[in-house]
Formats: sequence, C-alpha cells, structure tokens
Amino acid sequence: MGSFSVWHWLIVLLIILLVFGTKKLRNLGSDLGGAVKGFKDGMKEGSAEDKPETTTAKVDTKTIDVEAKDKTGAGH
Repeated sequence: MGSFSVWHWLIVLLIILLVFGTKKLRNLGSDLGGAVKGFKDGMKEGSAEDKPETTTAKVDTKTIDVEAKDKTGAGH
C-alpha cells in the first residue's frame, strides 16, 4: 500500500476533484479545520476546569484582642 508513487496519488487526487468539485472540498477543509479548532479549545477549557485555582493571599499575622461590651448596661 505504501509503495504507490507520486503519480498514483496525483491521479487519485484528480479523480476526487472531478467527483466532488473544488467548492465541496474547500468547504470540507474549512469544516474540518473548525472542528479541530473547537476540539482544541474544548481541551484547553476542560484542563482549566480540572485544575483548582491557586490564589495567594497575604495574611496579616497580627492578632487584635478585643473585649465585648454590653451596650444596654444590664451587665453592670
């Protein structure tokens, strides 16, 4: 199968062009390209959803001690 020469492939291509026409083949190529692009975008989107978002936050380590006071004055 792999022993076909370049001339064999050119003849096959010519027959395909005669049967389908260049417009159908061009549309088929653009549809196939769009499908491949959509697949790649979906794979990027899927891998982004699988990874958890890593965020770094600066945490203040100072502790503030507060005392709660009763505003009604009932406790005193």
